[in-house]
Amino acid sequence: MLQASESGAGTAGPLAERRAKLSMAWLGVVPFLLFALLFLIGPTLYLIIGAFQNPAGEFTFANLTALFQPQILAAYWISIRISLASAGLGALIGFFVAYAIVHGGLPSWVRSSTVTFSGVASNFAGIPLAFAFLATVGRLGLVTWFLNEAFGLNIYRMGFNLLSFWGLTLTYLYFQIPLMVLIIAPALDGLKREWREASSILGATNWQYWRMIGLPVLFPSLLGCFLLLFANAFGAIATAYALTGSSLNIVPILLYAQIRGDVLYNPNLGYALAFGMIVITGCSNLLYIWLRSRAERWLK
Repeated sequence: MLQASESGAGTAGPLAERRAKLSMAWLGVVPFLLFALLFLIGPTLYLIIGAFQNPAGEFTFANLTALFQPQILAAYWISIRISLASAGLGALIGFFVAYAIVHGGLPSWVRSSTVTFSGVASNFAGIPLAFAFLATVGRLGLVTWFLNEAFGLNIYRMGFNLLSFWGLTLTYLYFQIPLMVLIIAPALDGLKREWREASSILGATNWQYWRMIGLPVLFPSLLGCFLLLFANAFGAIATAYALTGSSLNIVPILLYAQIRGDVLYNPNLGYALAFGMIVITGCSNLLYIWLRSRAERWLK
């Protein structure tokens, strides 16, 4: 009897210790859960509820049907085009940069420096980024002045305009390319050197290796990264508003005008615009998560 009680006490000790560690682990997650509830889940639910209400607080579908107005559809289309262009170019350029630092045989300090810079640049947006591009390639920007003085090239007379579709796309690339470098580098690390060596032994060319091995393995990651970049660009508002003001009719600027404007003030329509953005970016992020889970099996 004494031995049995001692055995029970021995097993109860580690079990209680594991439960204590588990409770402490949950305690560490509480700040994140509170932050997500207050600044992500709560505001999202508030926007969704507001999208289905009129100014009197009554349930209605009028705000959602208003999204099919030609002006609003045009704003969504321009936003989608800018997001596709910046995501496509950002994914393409970022992939080659990431490949160069991962498999290009460059010194290790090049990779660490590039990754560090990418971590900073991918979060550099809003008014500072807009001012930086205006000071660089604006009409009186440093690069614009230098090209005109040194080579007689006036990029604005040649058709370039920073406050336009391609100007905003160029600005978005500043944070899209570094973000692509950060999220595609682990997938490139998953390409094992043995695969290339085996394909070379079997007589495969470099093109055949990429067509039959490299790209099929990386395709889920590449598509997932593209979707994440698309969602990242589609939801950007501070940079677009600070750079173009109301000269470019995109959804974030139209949403801002509905919620904060003096003439177009209609908060519930703004909530409906935000709801449409949530649906589009949410679908992109869900597809990214699914594709990432498929791609991670090659990293094990």
